[in-house]
Amino acid sequence: MTPEQHHQRVNDSHTLPDTGWTRNNFAFPPKATDRLDQGPFGIEQDEGWVTIFTTTPSEQPVRNYGMGLIGYTWEESGPSLAARENCETLERHVEKLASLPFIDLLYIRCDWRDVQQKSGRLDFSPIWRLTLEAAKAYNLRVAFRIQLSNTVIQPQRLSMPDFLQDKIPLVDIGSMPDRFPEKGRFREPRYDHPEFRKAFRELNELLAAEFDNDPLIEFMDLMMYGFWGEGHTTNLPHPFPDFHTAEKTFVDLTRLQLEAWKKVSLAVNTQPDISGVGNRRVQSVAVRAGCWLRSDSIITEEPIQIDMLANRPPWLAVIMEDGVQRAHSLEANVLDLDDANLDYRTRAALHALDIGSNYWALWTEGENLRNYYERFPYSFDLLRKRLGYRVRPSWVWQRKRSGATELIVAFANDGVAGIPGILRVSVESLDGKVKVTGGLDAGQPYAGKIRQASFMLPAAMMGQKVRLKAEVESKGRIRRPVQWACAQPLEQDGAIHVQLLPEKDKRWRKGI
Repeated sequence: MTPEQHHQRVNDSHTLPDTGWTRNNFAFPPKATDRLDQGPFGIEQDEGWVTIFTTTPSEQPVRNYGMGLIGYTWEESGPSLAARENCETLERHVEKLASLPFIDLLYIRCDWRDVQQKSGRLDFSPIWRLTLEAAKAYNLRVAFRIQLSNTVIQPQRLSMPDFLQDKIPLVDIGSMPDRFPEKGRFREPRYDHPEFRKAFRELNELLAAEFDNDPLIEFMDLMMYGFWGEGHTTNLPHPFPDFHTAEKTFVDLTRLQLEAWKKVSLAVNTQPDISGVGNRRVQSVAVRAGCWLRSDSIITEEPIQIDMLANRPPWLAVIMEDGVQRAHSLEANVLDLDDANLDYRTRAALHALDIGSNYWALWTEGENLRNYYERFPYSFDLLRKRLGYRVRPSWVWQRKRSGATELIVAFANDGVAGIPGILRVSVESLDGKVKVTGGLDAGQPYAGKIRQASFMLPAAMMGQKVRLKAEVESKGRIRRPVQWACAQPLEQDGAIHVQLLPEKDKRWRKGI
């Protein structure tokens, strides 16, 4: 098949239009099992009210689940350039990344063969142990992607482990002398073959058994078709007999992963369906199942991907990277300043804020990252102050109502993204004997917005101090603590104290 015939087949076979998500009504948000009353709260409901507490935005970074800067301990080419050339040990490479003060997560992007070499068990390459140990030592989290295909090691080796290659047919999909002149012809497995599907299911079951309950693991990228797991084989044709086989295969493999991973959040790549393998249908299934979104470039991204990322359901996170000039060479950046005196890396990072990203990827070069930050601190500092969600109890009102005392809290979000899941808030007495808790609607408060909620407390609580504490609930199962992003002092667990007004205090108001 010629490239022209391939692209014509792709154009003819798409079953979902490129409409984007600007006007899409996603009617499948997660639901809080104990939804808080979120108003409106009219003045006619009051039997007396007063504003008792306010907060202001923090200028400091906060480390919460569902956001942060990512350092890559391994990518499709391996570790740092120095480690690949044996100029530094793998241990030193990981240490350099993990010790950077602006890193929040460590990320592994490796091949299938790097986690499994025999049926029925996992065989992790050393980078996994080193990454997990460093994450524990530096209070970081971990994310990963398992690649099903990788141009770096082809054609000598495949991403798929050797023990499977006699069982699963391989298809020669051609060469790319213009892009990879040193490479031969690329091969892809028949992903629809029963032996592939069997092995793929086993891989996910083994990985989920290892990591699904591990609090260090923040997200996993879906294992998608083709090069680097991004849902494409660039200009080369796919190995399937027709589009419908390809689409059905990858929708099935997506659902298999959704079924296997109960707790760890999954992320789907927004790559357009340039290879005709059903990416649009996969993205539709994944988003409606609560998957986050990721993309692997930003400045050079297509309009449709920017639309998808920026107009996603607000309860889903975005993982954003840009692999151009990935080594972060200081010299290369100095030579690439624009009219505003901003280098390429800074311009790319700031665009992550434009689409409301939760994460920004920094790749593998720890030493270059440190040198870059010393010369160009602006973008890293700004991202750490705005990336993701930054939620706080902006106003707290106390009301006399129905023989009880009621708190109305207006939660503000000073970040660029909604809550990646459900924000659960607790109001509790200092002795822990009284606790009222519940969840906001999914994604609330949205970026730059406010969401109010009511907490009914016993009248006997008047005049006491209470603690306001928050968690993020993901996939309806896992709850992780949230640190309020306010300038006012917090407790060690991220909670904040609020002093309730006594019943006889003269500051109580009635009406306006």
